[in-house]
Amino acid sequence: MSLDKDGDSRFFWITHSQSQKGRITVVWILTGIGLLAAAALMGYSRQRVRRAESEFPPTGEFVTVEGIRLHYNSKGRGRPIVCLHGGMLSSADYSGVMELASSQYRVLVFDRPGYGYSERPGKGIMTPQNQARLLHEALKKLGATEPILVGHSWSGLLVLSYALQYSDELAGIVLLAPGAYGGKAYPAGIADRILNALVLSPFVGKLLLHTLLVPLGGLAVKSVTDATFAPDPVPHDYRRLAQAVWPRPAQIRANREDIEGFIRNADAVSSRYGELRLPVVIAVGDSDPFRPELQAYRLHREIPHSKLLKIEHTGHMIPQARPEAVLQALNLLEKEIAAREGQTGPRTANG
Repeated sequence: MSLDKDGDSRFFWITHSQSQKGRITVVWILTGIGLLAAAALMGYSRQRVRRAESEFPPTGEFVTVEGIRLHYNSKGRGRPIVCLHGGMLSSADYSGVMELASSQYRVLVFDRPGYGYSERPGKGIMTPQNQARLLHEALKKLGATEPILVGHSWSGLLVLSYALQYSDELAGIVLLAPGAYGGKAYPAGIADRILNALVLSPFVGKLLLHTLLVPLGGLAVKSVTDATFAPDPVPHDYRRLAQAVWPRPAQIRANREDIEGFIRNADAVSSRYGELRLPVVIAVGDSDPFRPELQAYRLHREIPHSKLLKIEHTGHMIPQARPEAVLQALNLLEKEIAAREGQTGPRTANG
């Protein structure tokens, strides 16, 4: 039996129409599944943020500058030292340093903008120079005059930016495993640039931050903390805090912005390091995996009057793993300050 030409045509259009409807149905089903998955991940993200902030609430005080609330902890009396964490966590990185140094100094430990419980402007990239300006205004409000700035890792560039802008208002700076140079020296590759572009885009970024990046960030915490603490083990309490606080959407975005800000601004800042005249101490672990020969050691060469402190059997996470070495670096800096001021020793809490 055969169909005539009209029958063939009708058969084709019926089957073609059915095929189209089938494809449309599949598309709608997949879209529905995608929306449900996104909604579930967003719900998980919100729940995780609430749980983290309930388990680890802010422990310090707030100061508002340019409409931005910055969270900080303070302890002790004497010359102010201002401690700034790297790209991983928060002011909690300096918990041990605060305990040791507060007998000699007024210790101020900040959550940088977007980290911990500090706010961050909603538009534009917060460059190291912009963060230095916010910090400068905060310290003026807090009456912290002639401080020593202590910067770890990413905050090396922040402290150096601050020193170039406000050198006459500082007693000196301490740089712990500092990031100071971009290009091949900075461990951010093409994958970072692609992820930065996605996260910082208006729609895709917001979707990623509140869905996939929260659980993926939580999974990444172990490998990141292992790498920064090695050869030391990661303290259990620190790991718990990092797994709770770091994968929050706002903090992930702040971290991505900081990586992009470092890449864009490091060359302009680093070209001026030779202008610095204030006392500088650079501390670096002998087992740091993040190319200190391209960062800390190069910086020491380009600031000839700087003092270099090498810490044995130590990796990148100096503030947490070796708080006593931070105090050693501060005492070394005080000797430099005293020599310049014609004094015989460091100032004490009553000095």
